[in-house]
Amino acid sequence: MQTPTYAPAYLAAELRLPTNGLDYTILGIYFAVVLGIGLAARRSVKTSLDFFLSGRSLPAWITGLAFISANLAATEILGMAANSAQYGAYTVHWYWIGAIPAMVFLGLVMMPFYYGSKVRSVPEFLLLRFDKGAHLLSSILFAFAAILIAGVNLYALAIVVEALLGWPQWVAIVVAGFFVLAYITLGGLSSAIYNEVLQFFVILAALIPLVVLSLKKVGGWDGLTHKLNAAHGDNFTSAWGGTGIGHANPLGANWLTIVLGLGFVLSFGYWTTNFAEVQRALSAKNLSAAQRTPLIAAFPKIFIVFLVMIPGLVAAALVPNIGTSTSGLQYNDAIPYLMQELLPNGVLGIAVTGLLAAFMAGMAANVSSFNTVFTTDIWAKYLVKDREDAYYVRFGRLITAVGVLASVGTAFLASSFSNIMSYLQTLFSFFNVPMFVVFIVGMFWKRASMKSGFWGLLAGTTAAMVNYFVLYKKGIVDIPTDQGANFVSAIAGFVAGAVVMVAVSLFTKPKPAEELHGLVYGTTSPGMAEAPAPGDEAWYRRPALLGWGAVVLAAVCYIPFSF
Repeated sequence: MQTPTYAPAYLAAELRLPTNGLDYTILGIYFAVVLGIGLAARRSVKTSLDFFLSGRSLPAWITGLAFISANLAATEILGMAANSAQYGAYTVHWYWIGAIPAMVFLGLVMMPFYYGSKVRSVPEFLLLRFDKGAHLLSSILFAFAAILIAGVNLYALAIVVEALLGWPQWVAIVVAGFFVLAYITLGGLSSAIYNEVLQFFVILAALIPLVVLSLKKVGGWDGLTHKLNAAHGDNFTSAWGGTGIGHANPLGANWLTIVLGLGFVLSFGYWTTNFAEVQRALSAKNLSAAQRTPLIAAFPKIFIVFLVMIPGLVAAALVPNIGTSTSGLQYNDAIPYLMQELLPNGVLGIAVTGLLAAFMAGMAANVSSFNTVFTTDIWAKYLVKDREDAYYVRFGRLITAVGVLASVGTAFLASSFSNIMSYLQTLFSFFNVPMFVVFIVGMFWKRASMKSGFWGLLAGTTAAMVNYFVLYKKGIVDIPTDQGANFVSAIAGFVAGAVVMVAVSLFTKPKPAEELHGLVYGTTSPGMAEAPAPGDEAWYRRPALLGWGAVVLAAVCYIPFSF
């Protein structure tokens, strides 16, 4: 199966929406509320812990909604709709096998280590478990990845605003960057999190009417599947159809690469080590709330797939050759195209506001995690040590501005991908997967030496890049699609990192056993032994019950897409 010829990487010029004063009023109200939240949150920022982790004071329902909202960015809105337009119902794998198990693992297994060790970032945990080499390399890689991913959100936002509202692209970039910079600089993580809670509901208000009207346009679910099966074959509306080894399917991946590459390596690599997500859980008021943060987020995550997949499928049904040069529309155009075709004024304003909210949430999550890692893990640890706490708060605000400016530059790197989801998955295979293998080996194998963390991370990152840029891009290995290549890159990075860690550990000294408490599975630290708060015996406060409930519900959702 050959990769289709893509249209130029900009939204089609004819996608202009008839926005009026009502739509702009809704946009204005939203931006005013965003800045108001930033100003209100500023009063609570007195220490670096307040600025970078909200003073570890937030309740689980707030951090849980912020956790899922931080993920509801370009990846979720344009990216997953584009994924559905290109690959069909295979998109459900990114949710039910590519997110839920990893989110449950984060809550039940990894959060006690993160929260109990009182680290302020994911790389800082590697400093405690391994050494400064692993810590510095992971900090640099994460900071670089955060800026690249923030740039994806800025790029997506800019082309949508340019095409739908008629603003020049540079104006859209500057305006969006200013608002994100303003509310994070003012209120730190608290401002970002409270805005993400608001953004979560704005995004739902934008997507739900679009899904309802989209289904009505194509004659309901039966009408949609009939059109897609006629145009693309039966596998296009099936989760597992054609995924046997050696069989062809729209995704270009078999069940083994889906389960291992996406369901295990990419998924666990993203959800358990991506500090843009973990940071929300670390801001919770206690260990129980921190554990429940990704578990609470897992339940809306199960159903959000329908809000982004259905518009993509409808776009594929209405524009059968979408994503090719003959249509003038690329896969990223799926949702903007439906907004133009279906939404009346007022609802259109909410939809545009929802898109802006999604991109700003994603950018804010990555910029706030970037400023934390750069300030606490690079600047304060290696460059300017032992300064007063107020200095690091001031520097955190300064580096936030630097991060936003850098994101403007990286925004244009995303323009070479017709499907920005492919670009993001490529970044995850390069940066998150190698970090995950270092975490998982270090947390479950006491013998993993201090030096093995650095070399495992370096080997995993290198192997993933070599597979993608050399073996796949140069045609040495025949992989049908970018997404299939990403799955293979993730597996290659994981295996290479694990093998190198084991080899290095056999020839170098392990960390002393007394320094591993709370860092290796089976050991505890005082923070992990935290007594439950009064009332935590309620069923909805039990992490294990919430976690297994999410896994079972996700498994049940597969049933109608499997036959």
